[in-house]
Parts: sequence; C-alpha cells; structure tokens
Amino acid sequence: MGQKINPLGLRLGTTQRHHSLWFAEPKNYSKGLQEDQKIRDCIKNFVRDCIKKDFVRDCIKKNAKKNIPSDETLISRIEIQKSSDVIKVVIYTSFPDLPKFLRKGKPQRIKELKTNVEKGFHSVNHKLNIAITIITKPYGQPTIVAEYIAKQLKERVAFRKVMKTAIEKSIAPGNTKGIQVQIAGRIEGKEIARVEWIREGRVPLQTIRAKIDYCSYTVRMVYGVLGIKIWIFAGEE
Repeated sequence: MGQKINPLGLRLGTTQRHHSLWFAEPKNYSKGLQEDQKIRDCIKNFVRDCIKKDFVRDCIKKNAKKNIPSDETLISRIEIQKSSDVIKVVIYTSFPDLPKFLRKGKPQRIKELKTNVEKGFHSVNHKLNIAITIITKPYGQPTIVAEYIAKQLKERVAFRKVMKTAIEKSIAPGNTKGIQVQIAGRIEGKEIARVEWIREGRVPLQTIRAKIDYCSYTVRMVYGVLGIKIWIFAGEE
C-alpha cells in the first residue's frame, strides 16, 4: 500500500512555511484556528461582494450587459501573523487594482474591511494590519488553477478539456516546470466514482528539496461532490 502525505506538511522548514504564524496554549489552539478561518472567510466574502456591486453599478450606468466576475482568480491565499498586540494579514491576489479598489468610497473600504474582520476576534487588544501582495503569474498558484477548473466544471465543460486547458495556462508563462491535475468523484454524473488525472512535466513528490505547491479543492455539483487536487512543481532549492 502506498503511504500518502500532504506535500506541504512534508516540506515545512525546507521549501514551505505555514500560512498561519502564531503561538497559543493548548486550550486556546482551537479558538485560534477558528479565528483564522473567520478572518479568511470575511476577507474573501467582502472583496467578492464589493466587486459584484461595482460591476452591477457600472453596467446600469452604461446600460450594458457584462458578466459579473466571481471571486475566482482574485485571492490566492491569505497569510496571518499574530503577535502579542498586532495581527498582520497578507493578501496574495492576482487582481492588480485591489489596493486602489479598497481605498474607494467614503469612508474607505479598507476601514470597513478592518471593522468587519475585528468583529471575529476573541481579543479586543489586537491591532489589525492588512497588506496586499500582487501575483504577476496567477496560474502558477494551485488555488487559482483549482478554482478555474471548478468554475468550468459548473458550466458543464468536458472535464478532459478543462484539465488540458488548465495545464496549458499554467505551463505557458514558463513559471512552472511541471503540474499534475486530478479530479475524483462522480465525474460527468456517472454512477460509479472514479479518479482521472493528467501530468505535464516533472512533479517529484518524493524529493524534499523540490518546491511543490499543493491544493485540495472541493466543488459541489448537481450530481454530487467532486474533489480537485493540484500539484505544481516550481523548481528545486
């Protein structure tokens, strides 16, 4: 039997690091995890809702019909760093205008976002800092690739075509040396669940010094739940 392990957990301390950096007593550890999840959900929902409202407003003014963008390809990941009195949140996004977007309005949206996030804190003695990092090559991030595949599957695009297109988008910029895409479940509504996967280039999962970015994503379809896994090999250190 093959023994499976999370590629990120295997490489912690070598090529990977935690997305949440903080220390807590054992009795408060679960509260810290729940707080991190609330912060991430609050930020993603706030950005998604604001962008949809802006696009609807622009379409009404111009009397035009446009597809309202979803939150896919916007936020890749959110890192949280906690100290005794400061909580720093780093948003990694492929949306280059997000910093300008959050400074719009009176009062600025960034202040409204901080207020919403602070409501989920267990302690009121923390100061919140939000930083934004722009990703120049979004399809080099496994989360964005997985969300793209999920969106296409919901639109009833053939799964093999979706997997090949996602690989082409990831390999084309030259920022990845290999990628593996896997979809599991009742694919296309078949009664028997199965696993389908495609690999392009090298994906050395057993090499510790290899920089592997991994993502596990769940998409709910009409006929059931599908699981999407992405492995992206960026190089060796």
